[in-house]
Amino acid sequence: MNKNISTLEEMPGALSYLIWKVEGLEETIQTLRNKQQAVNSPHWMDIDELCSYIPSHPVKQTVYGWVSNKQIPYHKINKALAFLQSEIDDWMKQRHCKSQAEMEQEAIEYIKRHKTV
Repeated sequence: MNKNISTLEEMPGALSYLIWKVEGLEETIQTLRNKQQAVNSPHWMDIDELCSYIPSHPVKQTVYGWVSNKQIPYHKINKALAFLQSEIDDWMKQRHCKSQAEMEQEAIEYIKRHKTV
C-alpha cells in the first residue's frame, strides 16, 4: 500500500487497509496474551505425568516412597496425589550432585577444621 494518498478516491482503500492491519494486530496481541496466561497458570501433574517428567523416569513406587518420606513436594486433591510443576522444578534444582572438585574441597576444609596437632 502506498503511504501517500494523493486523491480522495484512494481514501476508502487506505482506510480498509488500516482496518485490516489493526485487526491483525489485535489478533496478534490476543494470541500473545493467551500464551502469557498459559505460561503464568500453574501446571498440575498426576503421578504418571510426574514419572514421565522427571528425567530419570522413576517408577510409581519410588515416587510413593518420596511422598511417604516427605522428600518431594506434593499436594492431595480429593485424596489423589498432585504435583505442581514449578515446585518439582525447584525440587530438582536443589538436588544437584556435587562435582568431584566440590567434594575434594569440602574434604580439605573438613580436615583443616578437625586436624589435631
